Amino acid sequence: MSQAFNAVKAEEEHLLCRSYSRYPLAIARGKGARLWDVDGKEYVDLLAGIAVAGLGHCSDEVCEALERQSRKLWHVSNLFYQQEQLDLAKLLLSTSHHGKAFFCNSGAEANEACIKLARRYMRTVKQRDAYEIITLKDCFHGRTLGALAATGRESLSKGFTPLPEGFKQVPAGNLEALRAAVTPATAAVLVEVVQGEGGVVPLSADYLHGVQALCREKDILFLCDEVQAGLCRTGKFWAFQLYGLEPDAISMAKSLANGLPMGAMLATDEMARGFEAGSHATTFGGGALTSAVAAKTVEIMLRDHLAERADALGAQVKEQLKALQQRLPGKIREVRGVGLMLGIELTSGGPQVWEELLRRGYICNLSHGVTLRLLPPLTIDQADLDGFTRVLEDVLRAN
Repeated sequence: MSQAFNAVKAEEEHLLCRSYSRYPLAIARGKGARLWDVDGKEYVDLLAGIAVAGLGHCSDEVCEALERQSRKLWHVSNLFYQQEQLDLAKLLLSTSHHGKAFFCNSGAEANEACIKLARRYMRTVKQRDAYEIITLKDCFHGRTLGALAATGRESLSKGFTPLPEGFKQVPAGNLEALRAAVTPATAAVLVEVVQGEGGVVPLSADYLHGVQALCREKDILFLCDEVQAGLCRTGKFWAFQLYGLEPDAISMAKSLANGLPMGAMLATDEMARGFEAGSHATTFGGGALTSAVAAKTVEIMLRDHLAERADALGAQVKEQLKALQQRLPGKIREVRGVGLMLGIELTSGGPQVWEELLRRGYICNLSHGVTLRLLPPLTIDQADLDGFTRVLEDVLRAN
């Protein structure tokens, strides 16, 4: 490691809580789908800040929107009406069947909003003491105590127990297990249409339609976590639209403000009746600055048809990876995903392959030690994706 990298690493160990396992990189700047480290080495970024920089790093249009708003109004709290929130809400609601928006600061907070609204709607509108939320194994809904309880992974909750009660988990894909878990205390079912942290695993259309139908039959709420899969990543603006679903509420964050911390929930007008003034709040959520940047981000996504672009590029990359799987039998167990949310599950040597890709200038994520996860900027050039598949082939042949 270089002297510059070691200096940054040593300073961090002195100053910050040690809650992260860092990649061996200290990033200095970014532009588009490129990052440069403190030594000036250039990388193709296929992770985009974990699906956050959907328009790429330091988008000129987004930077201009940020600068304009920064000289107008930053923050006054949610005690005041703000046009920036309304502009963003109109854009987001135009992409979906939902009728109301709630703004917050992260994906975990967006999921918390869904959970709280589901419980309150059942108790105040439906007049039923229903509070349990059913989620799926291998899901990920965030790191707050409530979101950890919804996620249900012991590896993430170690040392933080007891977690809040009122959550159940069932195996993904097993509709009968879900049916058996529903009781009079059930308020909602929360799913990821594509399980991102679980290794980029799309759930089947039949199963998802079965989940929605069961929720309607039992008169419980159907919620979709769109934090990672939403906002054009899967080839539709929202992942649930891949299957023609109509969830009662969805959560989002990640690329909503292209790097500024922002989350949101969209809910149907009916479900939104569960909130009233003072029932849920956040100091920073939907501030003027982040709302203006998010509105510009969503505007660009719609204007430039980035969902359709993700669909076309993703299909091409997936085809190339499947061809690579055929050329190198025994190296790749499975290629899966939709749009520009792709997983390459290796048969062995995941850490070594990931490290060599990084050494050769390609940044991706390694999920569960076996799956290379690709979440590139939606604006990435096809040539960068083609270059990745060529380098991956070289690396796999050598390992």
